[in-house]
Amino acid sequence: MKKSIFLLLHVFPLFLFAQNNISMSDAILKGRTALAPANLRQLQWIPGTAQFTHVVGNKLMRMNASNELVDTLDWLPSINEKMAAMGAPALETLPALTWLDANTAWFRTDKELYTFSTTIGLVRKNWYPAGAENLDIETKGFKAAYTLGNDLWVNIGGKELGVATSEGDGVVYGKSVHRDEFGISKGTYWSPSGRSLAFYRMDERMVTKYPIYTLDSMPAQVHEIRYPFAGAKSHQVTVGIYDTQTGQRIYLQTLPKGGDPEQFLTNIAWTPDDKFILIAVVNRAQNHLWLNQYDATTGAFVKTILEETSDKWVEPEKPAVFVPGSTDQFLWQSERDGYNHLYLCDLSGKVIRQVSTGIIPVINFYGFDVRGKNCFYQVADASGLNRYVMAANLKSGLQTRLSDEIGTHNGLVNSSGDWVLDVFSNATTPRVVYLSQSAETAKRRIVFSAQNPLEGYRLGATKILTLTAPGGTMLNARMILPTNFDSTTTYPALVYVYNGPHVQLVTNTWLYGAELWMHHMAEEGYVVFVLDGRGSSNRGFAFESAIHRHAGDAEIADQLTGIQFLKAQKYINSDRIGVFGWSYGGFMATSLLTRPEAKGVFRCGVAGGPVIDWSMYEIMYTERYMDTPQENPEGYASSSLFNYVDNLSGRLLMIHGSSDDVVLWQHSLRYIRECVRKGKQIDYFVYPEHLHNVLGKDRVHLFEKIDKFFNENLKG
Repeated sequence: MKKSIFLLLHVFPLFLFAQNNISMSDAILKGRTALAPANLRQLQWIPGTAQFTHVVGNKLMRMNASNELVDTLDWLPSINEKMAAMGAPALETLPALTWLDANTAWFRTDKELYTFSTTIGLVRKNWYPAGAENLDIETKGFKAAYTLGNDLWVNIGGKELGVATSEGDGVVYGKSVHRDEFGISKGTYWSPSGRSLAFYRMDERMVTKYPIYTLDSMPAQVHEIRYPFAGAKSHQVTVGIYDTQTGQRIYLQTLPKGGDPEQFLTNIAWTPDDKFILIAVVNRAQNHLWLNQYDATTGAFVKTILEETSDKWVEPEKPAVFVPGSTDQFLWQSERDGYNHLYLCDLSGKVIRQVSTGIIPVINFYGFDVRGKNCFYQVADASGLNRYVMAANLKSGLQTRLSDEIGTHNGLVNSSGDWVLDVFSNATTPRVVYLSQSAETAKRRIVFSAQNPLEGYRLGATKILTLTAPGGTMLNARMILPTNFDSTTTYPALVYVYNGPHVQLVTNTWLYGAELWMHHMAEEGYVVFVLDGRGSSNRGFAFESAIHRHAGDAEIADQLTGIQFLKAQKYINSDRIGVFGWSYGGFMATSLLTRPEAKGVFRCGVAGGPVIDWSMYEIMYTERYMDTPQENPEGYASSSLFNYVDNLSGRLLMIHGSSDDVVLWQHSLRYIRECVRKGKQIDYFVYPEHLHNVLGKDRVHLFEKIDKFFNENLKG
């Protein structure tokens, strides 16, 4: 085995002379509010201007970027005066506003849409039922699309139109499909003009029903969901188009003759002229993608614009975005060269230019300037730790970095592309908002600087590490030392783990991305350790796809690299190492306590909402990474934690929400049954009627339980 090399990147102590400790309750309840860095609320540019606004109290603060003059817009009294005249209830706080032009913004209440302008005042534009869900507003005519139950409706100027009515249990209109994979988060898509609405229809009548129990009745009642298990039947999706002027409804011909109805229809995009729709069609095996063009009037298939294949998987997550002023050219995001990048394409299928390049994957696409000459986006650097704002010229392909300071930059660019607001943080900088011209970012000015929200609290030092795993893979890790750390004594270690797709835990942002409960544990005398192993995000496709067909293998090897580092430190008590993870992390925590590769490494562990056997998890996620159980029986068997119960020797606390509709409760219940059958003792706790995550005040109870468990098993 290749000897691991450990490189210390940075160490910083925080507030060594502070007096207060962070309680677990404050860490959980205030970690994202009172104890999080302050920000500029509702920060946004006003379209067509060099002005931006943010909210202080209940007032809008408007700044002119060119001269930094600020004026205050006190709109709430005027809004409430007009709402009272309309018979509508007054608003207690300024609502979330979105600017439409230099004078007008819009907002919504629980059942109405309004605009407010400095010239006209308040105008009620439309309404919708208070029980409406999946609300989707187009802002040219303020039409509202929404669902009631499984039916889809549109309201135009106060007139309700039924778009589609469910044919029965298991048929759903206008909602997100494919279990929110492939970047899908909604089920309706307005055309650019606002005339037509594209919508999903999902038929899941062939999908297994699964019971979720509700407890506040005698006897307990069952709420049934449809859950598509890996290797079993999947739901079938189609895309409809509703013309609000004619009332006509058609469906796109997305299923070719002899095609598989269990394909995935992802990343819907309209062409700017309303004539066509682009859909990234992915086969169920998720190794072949067709970006198809369809006629929005007839529904006819026009052509395949481009195709992508992989021997592992393809995973489109962003729709085509058309260049301003063009009905033909668009940007497409793809990992075809090993990193997620932007490609300028046209409807003929020609790839005109690769716009972004290098081992710096695109994380967020911000948009174009109004002329369509430049685009703006965020990238991760080669280490994966930092984020930078970039601009690229579509014609020349020239890329320019708009931010230089090491850390995490998030950009807001005005519509002309001339000005940029750079929201910055790093490990020791809570948050700073810079303002600059995009052509002269070196002359930036600070418009906001957050105070340290943890002033007066005692926190231990944090170390960021680069560890070299067997095979030479570089891994990022974070270690928090106890307060009043003494290198001559020994401490127990707590390893927090996720190590699954689409998650990165270690970044160069405030506190290096650590949550405050981790600092609470460090105050109690733990060394708290986190490592992003292969499979986690923002390090390129090879890094992310190392888990293909063998979930757990590469991840365990990488986590053990971290353990090797910990054990090499004289201040770590190697006999007192614990592990905690949730969801994929729960799968990993249980794996690390029972897989033979990690035998005897961990004294105890907590596994929350754990996947125990991937054949019991959903199609869309599982089959991407593991293929089907029929295609990959060896991979499913080697990752099934039922097969390692005999190896359990450390203390294991397993936790689950009884109403979990993501990782079903059945995973941990069956694991308990197997432990009983084999005479293995296990600690177990259920949070009644909580979903996949335990939220609200009950989350304090959860983390106090975890805290107590580790104190009893690692410090006793």
